[in-house]
Amino acid sequence: MCGIVGHIGPKDSVEIVLEGLSRLEYRGYDSAGVSFIDENDSLQIYKKSGKLENLKGLLKDKDYKARMCIGHTRWATHGEVNDVNSHPHMKDHISIVHNGIIENASSLRKELAAEGYDFKSETDSEVFLALITRELAAGKEFKQAMLDSFKLVEGHSAFVVLNENVLEIMSIKKGAPLVCGINTVDSEAFVSSDPYALAGMASQLYFPADNVLCHLSAKNKNLINFYDSEGNPTDDFMSKKQDMSVGPTDKGQFEHFMLKEIHEQPELIRSLTQFYFHGEGLESLKKAGEFVPSKFHISACGTAYYAGLLVRDFLEMYNKIPCSPELASEFRYRNPLLQKGESGLFISQSGETADTLAAQELCTNSELKTLSIVNVDGSTLFRNCDNNLLIRAGIEIGVASTKAFTQQALTGRLLSLALTKELNDEASRVKLTAKFSLLAEKIDHLISRSEEIKVIAESIHNHKGFFYTGRGVYFPVALEGALKLKEIAYVHAEGYAAGELKHGPIAMIDEDMVNVALVGPELFEKTVSNIQEIKARKGVILSIGPKDNEELAELSDYYFGIDFDGLDELSPIYINIVNQLLAYYIAKYKGTDIDKPRNLAKSVTVE
Repeated sequence: MCGIVGHIGPKDSVEIVLEGLSRLEYRGYDSAGVSFIDENDSLQIYKKSGKLENLKGLLKDKDYKARMCIGHTRWATHGEVNDVNSHPHMKDHISIVHNGIIENASSLRKELAAEGYDFKSETDSEVFLALITRELAAGKEFKQAMLDSFKLVEGHSAFVVLNENVLEIMSIKKGAPLVCGINTVDSEAFVSSDPYALAGMASQLYFPADNVLCHLSAKNKNLINFYDSEGNPTDDFMSKKQDMSVGPTDKGQFEHFMLKEIHEQPELIRSLTQFYFHGEGLESLKKAGEFVPSKFHISACGTAYYAGLLVRDFLEMYNKIPCSPELASEFRYRNPLLQKGESGLFISQSGETADTLAAQELCTNSELKTLSIVNVDGSTLFRNCDNNLLIRAGIEIGVASTKAFTQQALTGRLLSLALTKELNDEASRVKLTAKFSLLAEKIDHLISRSEEIKVIAESIHNHKGFFYTGRGVYFPVALEGALKLKEIAYVHAEGYAAGELKHGPIAMIDEDMVNVALVGPELFEKTVSNIQEIKARKGVILSIGPKDNEELAELSDYYFGIDFDGLDELSPIYINIVNQLLAYYIAKYKGTDIDKPRNLAKSVTVE
């Protein structure tokens, strides 16, 4: 959730760190800060609550030359949003930034306070600063102080520490994202919580395993040295060349990244089968299909979980493999029954979602095969799973996920094909490719009708609440549609199986409640019957269903007809594009911050 960037090198370190932090603004944050060593080898710190521009304002008139800097964008967990609680935190010649949560911070804080440490902030992060300063005061070298301090903290965290005395940066993590990088041409070393922050700067990336200490120093022959928890040199990291571009930061002709990412979906869909059927993804798809489990445990959070519900439908429909979808935040706490021969399937955009990583770890410890459907190559989830299927969505800047949901669901359909012998059948691949292409074509046409959705949004955006309903395969996208509206428009919205309304929620229906009814060709009559129940109680009806349907048109206050022909099992993905556009335009009329909705973060790295 928090963004971290660090740099050592001959260039202006502060400017490099600020550029990296600006790329991470999309993740969500409420304050920002930097700490650097100036030309007099003096440790400086500047931090400010609010947007990154506030921090830049503090630095605007400062005259400094920094060759070493760490920076942070904070998403508050412990302590309110203010300048003091902002990162970095500094004591004497040490400054730190932190991503994650120290679960035993309270007990450690009491212990350290009793020893005389004067805490300046309410954060759990300052506990680690206190631990390091204590270990250094005891005469330990920087490396040993880092390792010994880290062994005392519990929970998922990543720490980056700048030491004025030795002019070095060290970092270490457990269960939180961390990536290092180098640019040998300019003798630069980097560390960050997100490889995107280093795009175009680092030529080589390193993804350290948990408990690996990363030592950044201009004195190192390789700029970065890696050590295990005992301080011995280690190669327990994944290395890859940096191939990411910074292009996605440009909104182009679009007002918001969310709208741009909705528009990107047709081309992404077209390229997905090309990658998996005719490109380098074919081998990973074949590998994923080699093990056919007796059951899938599908675990994910938020939008990825709803995509998982669609993947469940594919796997049970076409493969007859039982699936147990579960929210990752609940999965491991109910002692799930995990049996030999089963498999864990984990879905994530970032590959760094703390709850999903914890669920994956539980399955691995229970000796289950694990498979991810993930967007980020080299992410923690990608590294930890036995097999991985990349969704190929590219960088998704908008906090409210759109294109990632579509790509996750479609990658699940490709997995379903891989688990059958049909993957090796050219005719089967051609057939599915044609269906994906048809979906892309229909979405292109649907997007061209955005003005119709915009008009509907203008008419209904001030209603007090929204019930999204769907039956069968449309129930997951009812949940997802409601989530999108809550995320970016800040209005009450719930997703329900249409048949469940009469079992309680229908008590909420009145003339100021909107029913967004998702109506597919399947279970059409039953779904219409549920709409009638809401209509009878004066609810406002927006039907999204088969085109040119007189019954729906007559029944509804607003009717948006779409063409399902030929889509079959992909129909829920298609109808969900209307959900995305509807949420976008309602939020626009309500004047909210669509790309950076309040209180939300793109990558949720705390439980």
